[in-house]
Amino acid sequence: MSDKIPEGNRSARERLAQQREREKGREKRRRTLIVASAVVGVLALAAVVGLIAANAGKDDGGDTASGPAVAPSGAIGEDALTLPVGAADAPSTLTIWEDFRCPVCAQFETAFKDTITELADDGQVKVEYHLATIIDGNLGGTGSLRAANAAACAQDAGKFAAYHDVLFANQPPEPDDAYGKNSRLIELAGEVEGLDTPGFRSCVEDGEHDSWVKKSDTAFREGGFQGTPTVLLNGESVFPGKGDEQISPENLKKWVAAANKGKKPGTATPSAPADGSSAPADPSSAPAS
Repeated sequence: MSDKIPEGNRSARERLAQQREREKGREKRRRTLIVASAVVGVLALAAVVGLIAANAGKDDGGDTASGPAVAPSGAIGEDALTLPVGAADAPSTLTIWEDFRCPVCAQFETAFKDTITELADDGQVKVEYHLATIIDGNLGGTGSLRAANAAACAQDAGKFAAYHDVLFANQPPEPDDAYGKNSRLIELAGEVEGLDTPGFRSCVEDGEHDSWVKKSDTAFREGGFQGTPTVLLNGESVFPGKGDEQISPENLKKWVAAANKGKKPGTATPSAPADGSSAPADPSSAPAS
């Protein structure tokens, strides 16, 4: 019997051996790719973490809310968390909780600004603004906080109402954290006569009222409110409606008139800010929501 492997069997075995070698090669390449991908992923993650760390705390977006809460000039109420606009002795009070990144707040402002200005100018209501930062919590970023701090700085200068309107008129899309940049907030101050001063810039860049804003947001969350805007007339919710009626400029005027029946309009002017600048008292610079 011959000890030679038949030619047909040899060819089959050689083909099998070659196939096994090819499979080993493919497996080796697959493992190499897996390892390489893992390394690239780790490096990419490290780069992202490094970018976040590098940008954290920059003056255009850092959260500087630390230390005692410094209330802006003229703030009133419990813990001085209320920014008042209009006659202090007006017979009705319109309380408004807002977030400068909140798109529904901007829609409310567009629809009701003129009505609320008219009611405040006529001494029918005093408007009490409260600031919240819920969009920062929901979407990330610092725009709600930074804008609220800037608005508080405007309050120090007696120009809260006008700057408040400018912020809502220029509100970026909700996911866009443009108000997280102090430079943008200072740029918009240029639209309010006399607001863009070294004192205002320093207040914004230093986050002077950040802790106060945080305290206001805590009060909002602990108040059991459902969202922004929250609008109360003499403590009763009127947004999005009151009873069976939906809010509208006409209905808001009607509700205020009913609440004020037999009462005299207010005439007292708001207190001047501590820095000595005049708070808005004339109709052209009166509040708006």
